[in-house]
Amino acid sequence: MDCSYDACVLSQVRCHLGEGPSYDPRTDTAWWVDILEARLFEKPVAGSRKALIHVLPFQVSDVAAIDGFHQLLAAEDGLYVRAIRDGDIRVLCPLEEELTGNRSNDGRVHPSGALWIGTMDRDAAKGRGSIYHVAGTRVRRLFGGLTVPNGISFSPDGATGYFVDTDEGVLRRVPLDPRTGLPSGPPATHFDHRGGEGGIDGAAVDAEGLIWTARFGAACLDAYNPDGERVRTVPVPVRQPTCPTFAGRDLDRLLVTSAYEGMDAAARAADPEHGRTFLVDVGARGLLEPAFRLGA
Repeated sequence: MDCSYDACVLSQVRCHLGEGPSYDPRTDTAWWVDILEARLFEKPVAGSRKALIHVLPFQVSDVAAIDGFHQLLAAEDGLYVRAIRDGDIRVLCPLEEELTGNRSNDGRVHPSGALWIGTMDRDAAKGRGSIYHVAGTRVRRLFGGLTVPNGISFSPDGATGYFVDTDEGVLRRVPLDPRTGLPSGPPATHFDHRGGEGGIDGAAVDAEGLIWTARFGAACLDAYNPDGERVRTVPVPVRQPTCPTFAGRDLDRLLVTSAYEGMDAAARAADPEHGRTFLVDVGARGLLEPAFRLGA
């Protein structure tokens, strides 16, 4: 892999809008998607084998484990179960199928096995997005009136959830029932990034409870402690990082996707690594995202 300071290029393939990374420790495999190009990537973390690219029949924004044989895909009109062996896809449940102008966006599985998944207007029209809680096939709307829901992540004990509307710029925390992942109180401001460079995008929480977020447009990752303080900023070699997740046998590196969405030729030339996928050493050990429970 091509490495620069603490970052290595995991895949040279450029993503129009890379998102939704996950990691399978059984096979040491990273998975992620290119939303706008309807592609699913599969790449061993160790070794030099190139990423396999699976063409999907629809746009997918998030990949989560179910078991050793199946994955959950959050797609533009619902949630689907994909068989890893042969790529067979079957519908699990609809999600805003009546809102044809919307698609799914950022998502993360809670320690209870329930999924939080965000939706947004394809053209990022204001206030068209929501965040849902999905347990098995039961879908509950948690928060509405969002534009670009992102940063969905959870404290190690499952008692706190985090999310952001990137368009607004306020990272929020909300108390949760750790048994279900459902809110037990209203959201509160965790960190106010309004007026700062770039926008808070996807997030992952490490074993110490730090919330690591990609800052789209600012070429960095940020870490926030549970008290709402930004305690670290780590540069990355790409202007538009989108989403991190912990990967590697020791879960000691962040797998970070990126995007060239919205960049003209001059902007891409000024950002030679645009759209590529990276492993970044941030000096922290992470948590493996839980598997989605089909029978929740």
